[in-house]
Amino acid sequence: MTDSAIAHSLGVMDAHIEALNARDARALAATLHFPHHRLSGTEWTTWETPEHYFDDFRARAGSGWARSAAGDIKVVDASENKVHLDVEIRRFDERDALLTRFRSLWVIVEIDGVWAAKVRSSFAPA
Repeated sequence: MTDSAIAHSLGVMDAHIEALNARDARALAATLHFPHHRLSGTEWTTWETPEHYFDDFRARAGSGWARSAAGDIKVVDASENKVHLDVEIRRFDERDALLTRFRSLWVIVEIDGVWAAKVRSSFAPA
């Protein structure tokens, strides 16, 4: 069961980055459970619904952002319905120059048969 949970969580990460780079707000929202929670530094943010999630991301990423990538991903722990992933997130500009990189802890869970991220804590600059 744990191997299956890990595979599902890695699939969520792949789908999240793909949707983000495609600027597909609907597909992006499908990778997150709502309410969705994020701790960046000491600031806690909750999105009750997906309507403004992508716009909020664009504001945080800045006008120079063109795409993101997940670098190194480590499984911290896993159960049959929850996985903690330690993920290196990288953001690039349109010339593919690295804008920033940071670590982020993603908590990906299965709720009602759907695997998606519920909570994350990051060292993102914004």
